[in-house]
Amino acid sequence: MAHDDSETDRPRHRDSERHHKRHRKKGSRDHGSRRPTSTSGGMPRSSSQRLSMNALAQLNEYNSRARTEEPPRERERTPKRERPRRESYEVIDVEYDPPRRERRTRDDYRHSEGEYDTPRRERRRREESRGDERGYESRDREERRQRRRHRNADIENEEDIPRERERRHRKKDKRVVSGAIVEEGRAIPGLRGGAASKHSSYDSYDSISKEKAGAEYKPPVWRKKKRWIIAGIALVILIIIIVVAVVVSKKNSSNDSGKDKSNLSSVSQNSIPPAAKGTYLDPFTWYDTTDFNVTYTNETVGDLPIMGLFDDWDDSKAANDKVPAIEKGWGDYAKTPARGVNLGGWLSLEPFITPSLFNYDSKLGIIDEWTLCKHLGPKTAASTLEKHYATFVTEQTFQEIQAAGLDHVRIPYSYWAVQTYDDDPYVFRTSWRYLLRAIEWARKYGLRVNLDLHGLPGSQNGWNHSGRQGVVNWLNGTDGDLNSQRSLDVHDRLSKFFAQDRYKNIITFYGLANEPRMVSLSADAVISWTTEAYNLVRKNGITANVVFGDGFMGLPNWQGKLTGMDGLVLDVHQYVIFNNDQIVYTHQKKVQYACDGWTQQTEQSMDTSTGFGPTMFAEWSQADTDCANYLTNVGWGNRWTGTYDSGNASTQALTPKCPTQDSSCSCDGANADPSTYSDAYKQFLKMFAEAQMVSFEKGWGWWYWTWDTESAPQWSYKKGLAAGILPAKAYDKDFNCDGDVPDFEGLSETF
Repeated sequence: MAHDDSETDRPRHRDSERHHKRHRKKGSRDHGSRRPTSTSGGMPRSSSQRLSMNALAQLNEYNSRARTEEPPRERERTPKRERPRRESYEVIDVEYDPPRRERRTRDDYRHSEGEYDTPRRERRRREESRGDERGYESRDREERRQRRRHRNADIENEEDIPRERERRHRKKDKRVVSGAIVEEGRAIPGLRGGAASKHSSYDSYDSISKEKAGAEYKPPVWRKKKRWIIAGIALVILIIIIVVAVVVSKKNSSNDSGKDKSNLSSVSQNSIPPAAKGTYLDPFTWYDTTDFNVTYTNETVGDLPIMGLFDDWDDSKAANDKVPAIEKGWGDYAKTPARGVNLGGWLSLEPFITPSLFNYDSKLGIIDEWTLCKHLGPKTAASTLEKHYATFVTEQTFQEIQAAGLDHVRIPYSYWAVQTYDDDPYVFRTSWRYLLRAIEWARKYGLRVNLDLHGLPGSQNGWNHSGRQGVVNWLNGTDGDLNSQRSLDVHDRLSKFFAQDRYKNIITFYGLANEPRMVSLSADAVISWTTEAYNLVRKNGITANVVFGDGFMGLPNWQGKLTGMDGLVLDVHQYVIFNNDQIVYTHQKKVQYACDGWTQQTEQSMDTSTGFGPTMFAEWSQADTDCANYLTNVGWGNRWTGTYDSGNASTQALTPKCPTQDSSCSCDGANADPSTYSDAYKQFLKMFAEAQMVSFEKGWGWWYWTWDTESAPQWSYKKGLAAGILPAKAYDKDFNCDGDVPDFEGLSETF
């Protein structure tokens, strides 16, 4: 209040001439904005508060006439200094018509009024002045009642003000401003801007005073509503925050369930350097710390971190009594072939293995790890994939692999465990830590490791399990040479790291590139790159067998190529279901082909006179259809029922390819739970698997694809064991291709 008064009283010290000049230009704004401690013109406030109803009525009538009855006309312009004060500035008041006097200062008012104040009036004036400063809290009950009566009367009279007032509203030179009262939103409803007409400046101030006094005791309804609305909104926001916090807490609790971080209790967070906190080197950010060394370290070998590793290792374990302990060396794989399994779909995602990670609307186009990470964004992708890494494969996985009579494990991983480039959306480096722990778990159970670089920069095959489905940009296209060098850079770092003594015994196979798609690549370019990569890793100290893929070029075509490279092994992946000519084989013919056809191919490839030489079979399965969800890419259908639309006329299958090749072909039986399989179907599946084992053991051995899946039992060694469609021990088979293959009478060829 005091602040408002100090600002609006300043114009009072201007001379009379300037006041009239301003008064003519802007109407009676000064009258509406001033807030003196006593009423204008020397009239005590108590007198003006007794303004009668008749006086207000006359005032309203006069204002209406003054603005509506006079027709518009051109007025003779007179210099402002010579213009007389207009009659319209006279105050119409039947009870009081003060004589015109010279403008006085505030002090003049105060001194002159003080001469005539009675003790009672002086006391009342002081009380009113104090009431202004304290918000009118000290006025007595009788005065409140009187003000309310006046206010009610004002409101009743103001409702009768003619609508002609709207025309006056648009005339700027007649606008009346109420100063701080308007700004605070407490103007008298009946008058423009909350102030009186310029014809009644004294009365308008008195009305404002009465309204202002009442407002302190009874705030306007809209202000109360506003407070309630604000309070309600705040309450709703608070409730939302609480609900979100509870949901997030439960979600985090659910996500964290089952993970073990007990070994962090012996480590202080202060031991983590500030620059490393929140990074992949910070063990407090790891989803799971089971069997990890959580002591912080930024030490690297080959520019790759040794995070999570303990200093000691033990190579004294053997997978079973059929094979030597890790520390003794394997010997000749041609005489003692490997029997292993892949950890597919783990560190390199594959939609058909974990379809739950790709369960999105097809319109979003999430078909591989690239698009999944792109969709999720860095933070969500990191948390989603690390949870997958920590839960899809555990120590129990290696224990069960050993118990199944297997002695090797192939671990696919991709280049983003080492490095990411450009706009790569992949989760960087997290899978590296889980790869290192997996090797240690394999060591614990006597299992030797086949390291498989499954995805290379640019994608070496354009299939979803390379990370990005589509065009092959490795050794091909605009960035072919760049991605070739990047792949070599990745191997430079990997080979330096895995050349350490702790890995010399356990890593027996070191893969260069999984399944390069040589039908889309230059054979000479692939051979040249393979040669360069081989020399690089050997120079860096890798003593393990180095593996390169056959590229689906045909085994005889590798004869005489890449010779003179000790320990270089050709990797072949055998499937009948991805070939339109072989998927149509009957159950009997599939088993016969595995026993005869693949055995013959193996023996030819192992002979350097007819093939490359050392040959291994790092992928195969017992599935006899391609019905598994997403097996042939997300949304591409399958050959079995004739829905495989690859967009390539040479590979697509738009008519059914089951043995009957008609509309009776169905995926229902193949995708059913194994507990519903018929005895005949179980017999076939086990015999088909054992036939392949026998055939591939003519070479350097085999690795089943894959250990586990979410919903594709014919691609899961674990589920196959549980269903009885795989031998209980990999080295103890019932069928050895030395007898006749039954015709599986009664077994449907269409499912």
